Amino acid sequence: MSATPQKKRASRRVLAAATGLAAVGALVAAMPANAHGGGTGHGPGKGHGHGHQSRTVDVQLLSFNDLHGNLEPPSGSSGAVSETQADGTVKSVPAGGVEYLASSLRTARKGNPYSITAAGGDMIGASPLLSGLFHDEPTIEALNGLDLDVTAVGNHEFDEGVDELTRMQKGGCHPVEGCYEEGKEFGGADFPYLAANVTSEKTGKPVLKPYTVWKKNGVKIGFIGVTLEGTPGIVTANGVKGLKFHDEIETVNKYAKELDRQGVKSIVALIHEGGAPASTSYNYDCDSPAAGAGISGPILDIAKGITPKVDALVTGHTHQAYVCTVPDPAGKPRMVTSAASFGKLYTDTTLTYDRRTDDIVRTSVQSANHVVSRDQAKATDMTALIARWNALAAPIASRPQGFISADINGRGSTALEKPLGDLIADAQLEGLAPADKGGAQFALMNPGGIRADLVYAATGSEGAGVVTYGEAFAVQPFTNMMNVIDLTGAQVITALQQQVSGSNEASPKILQISEGLTYTLDLTKTGAARVVVDTIKLNGAAIDPAATYRVAMNEFLAGGGDGFAALGQGTNKLVGPSDLDLFNAYLTAHSTAAAPLAPPAADRITVVQ
Repeated sequence: MSATPQKKRASRRVLAAATGLAAVGALVAAMPANAHGGGTGHGPGKGHGHGHQSRTVDVQLLSFNDLHGNLEPPSGSSGAVSETQADGTVKSVPAGGVEYLASSLRTARKGNPYSITAAGGDMIGASPLLSGLFHDEPTIEALNGLDLDVTAVGNHEFDEGVDELTRMQKGGCHPVEGCYEEGKEFGGADFPYLAANVTSEKTGKPVLKPYTVWKKNGVKIGFIGVTLEGTPGIVTANGVKGLKFHDEIETVNKYAKELDRQGVKSIVALIHEGGAPASTSYNYDCDSPAAGAGISGPILDIAKGITPKVDALVTGHTHQAYVCTVPDPAGKPRMVTSAASFGKLYTDTTLTYDRRTDDIVRTSVQSANHVVSRDQAKATDMTALIARWNALAAPIASRPQGFISADINGRGSTALEKPLGDLIADAQLEGLAPADKGGAQFALMNPGGIRADLVYAATGSEGAGVVTYGEAFAVQPFTNMMNVIDLTGAQVITALQQQVSGSNEASPKILQISEGLTYTLDLTKTGAARVVVDTIKLNGAAIDPAATYRVAMNEFLAGGGDGFAALGQGTNKLVGPSDLDLFNAYLTAHSTAAAPLAPPAADRITVVQ
């Protein structure tokens, strides 16, 4: 049996005390754009002095977010970051994988004894098979090996419910599947998961710790962790059953005040909510031309509303890369960062700590995103961890499911209608169209549920064009149960309008649709009017508002997720197989080595813009 989380945490504290950690120097200015380990730095000044004899000490904050169990280097477009070169061109740089992330973090820590590693949520959930098959125990083990000090919960930490999240924190073998290795019990995380704004409906108390305080040689830095208030709208109902999710600003301000009363004046908020920078390049200068002008989205208003007691915000959720200065309510500059996703970047922030005030010298804060380059040496302990879990997963992961003739892009597609989205919707329709399977007439798929691309290039020994179970799992990792429900034509029309109106108006969520359903999306209009109602047709016939249709979708959409309240009004529900089972069945039925599947044309939605 492995050591308990408490014992492991104690061991790490003893180790840190025994080895000693020296003060960090302020971050250097941005490295050249063509240096893969470089990043864009922000901050007007440098911390003053080091060690106990100086008034200030520089504390290194390393952070990342949205790992989603990507232990192996992500494939296709999911495994690259965009980097702007000195001449203005943009280069795609391969990045990610915990073997390289571990090496990057360990290299960054050298010579920086006051070093903390924090994360912005979604460490687990929607994970590739290597982690997802084992309910993300491998990822927690990897994070322990990365010496993660603290993380906020994200929405995906609730995919399997709060009891499973608690097991991730405290340890113990899976309640149904048991232990995966003989004689070895899962030890849980030796870092705290923070869930300040997630409370139990029964007790009214946070389901996990709301905050923690990092201490070393008199330096104290508090961390408050929250996920987005809208988590119930993007997680299955069972995942958030019995929980309440509260306002991010109010929660962070409440606990910042509590920490302040305890004498903790330096505070970092870990917030699983984010924004969109004006450029997709990780080394984009977010602060040009003016503070906060380079980023938009929910995190901007959150940052402007959080109390000045908080000195920096580590964010996530949108899978974007940014290092921005956003003024706090008192008008003081405050750093807001995000390190893209899947372990492709990490953020290195210098927090200059004033020993007299116990607070951060805001004008000295510097920060930069850095690429987790695959040109560096791999961390051998992470290589061994991956190999161990791969050996357990191999009998399932390597099983061929089908064949493709070229990349079929999903997560990596920037189009509103994604080729892989069409393929998934077709698979769901075919599996649930028979009368005894639900009698579905068409299928709808949420774009956020497509977690990867199908890549033609071989990712293992299976050969190019072969789709393995592991690759299919990476695309559909939630194993959501499929539903077939009755919807009126009027409800179908409303659901399509909800793609571009209400909570989805600013950031449309375009449903992927099965063959036979067509319509026009006019982006020159606003709100619900962008869906041209008289173009909505099923097999060439106009949708009749008064008629009843049998519609297939996953249980998340059938519960009204992603702002599709109309889909939550369905009746006469039939529960079918999982989305992954239908996807694999379709791949097997429709492809052979001699006749592989080609990418769908993605021409069901006519887009006017």
